Amino acid sequence: MALVTQHWQELEKKYYMRTFNRMPVVLVRGEGCRVWDEQGESYLDMVAGLAVNVLGHCHPAVVDAITRQARQLIHTTNLYYTIPQLELAQLLIENSCADRIFFANSGAEANEGAIKLARKWGRLKRGGAYEIITATDSFHGRTLATLAATGQPKYHKPFEPMPAGFLSVPYNDLDALKRATSERTCAVMLEVIQGESGVHLADHDYLVGVRRWCDEQGLLLIFDEIQCGLGRTGRFLAFEHHGVEPDIFTLAKGLAGGVPIGAFLAKEACSVFEPGDHGSTFGGGPLACAAGVATVSTILRENLAAHSAEIGAYALGKLRELQARHPVVTEVRGLGLMLAFDLADEIAPALALKALGRGVILNATGPRTIRMVPPLIIGTAEVDEAIAVIDDLLRQG
Repeated sequence: MALVTQHWQELEKKYYMRTFNRMPVVLVRGEGCRVWDEQGESYLDMVAGLAVNVLGHCHPAVVDAITRQARQLIHTTNLYYTIPQLELAQLLIENSCADRIFFANSGAEANEGAIKLARKWGRLKRGGAYEIITATDSFHGRTLATLAATGQPKYHKPFEPMPAGFLSVPYNDLDALKRATSERTCAVMLEVIQGESGVHLADHDYLVGVRRWCDEQGLLLIFDEIQCGLGRTGRFLAFEHHGVEPDIFTLAKGLAGGVPIGAFLAKEACSVFEPGDHGSTFGGGPLACAAGVATVSTILRENLAAHSAEIGAYALGKLRELQARHPVVTEVRGLGLMLAFDLADEIAPALALKALGRGVILNATGPRTIRMVPPLIIGTAEVDEAIAVIDDLLRQG
């Protein structure tokens, strides 16, 4: 495969802040589960823009919605009513346990809003409680507050001191969460599946126990569904697998099929914001919400959650066969189309780079872990293609 031309590398080095270690390819076009570089080489996208392109690249429903809306109205601010925002609000509320919604521009902003809502609720309903318990190895965003909520100290160190009010305890350890709870605690915030750290699933009994503990102690339960929501795990929302409901949950990534958007949703009892408490100039704008209506409607109409469950189970089986053939693959994890495997050696970044050269896009979430979060429209043929490339690369060593 052709690598990125020197021209674009030089421009990036000259002008862009040094925040990314980019894969050496310039992507210029996408369709379905594939993207193309500037030389016309194609790549099977098993990462989908980090779980964003849930309908694949340039899905006709999303393209049509964006084109139509762009001709009518792109931006007004939230000083006025706009139809796409209210249509998307209705669609999400009627297909979830929530009663209220607020739209933002990203997952970090959605989580920031959820944190603010929990803190105000704690002030009003729990004697000024403000602390939020999160989990180690979690990831909730890159604003200062969401970074503080993220249970990975490596992200904190360059920006310390972190904002106060967050405690992280081991994931899937209910006793540790109970010990961390105090009169200062207002909420618990968890990912049902930890994505950024390598697709780690919450135990069923753990989530049931957390919900029961929050009810007993009078705490809010917040689920971060930014990566695992919207049909990816085989249910529309990942917490539906466990028969528990949060008081607040957040969405983003795939919500508008590639257009930036985020949202936090809450039950009526904790929807304590009043005018002036929160806001956004761009959040819930007509263009993003029109794309969101098209995306969510397609997920529901085409039952892509069930498709994700079916293809995800197939892919998980293929990964386990891969593990049986290659001792270097030490663990395989996944639910629906959130998949990962660990390696005995620190070769994940090199494996992802080699796969790119063979026309398959993978994501190394660490030195030993490969993550795959492909479009929900992927089929068995594409899964087989990706596994065959990985198999061959592992065989070569």
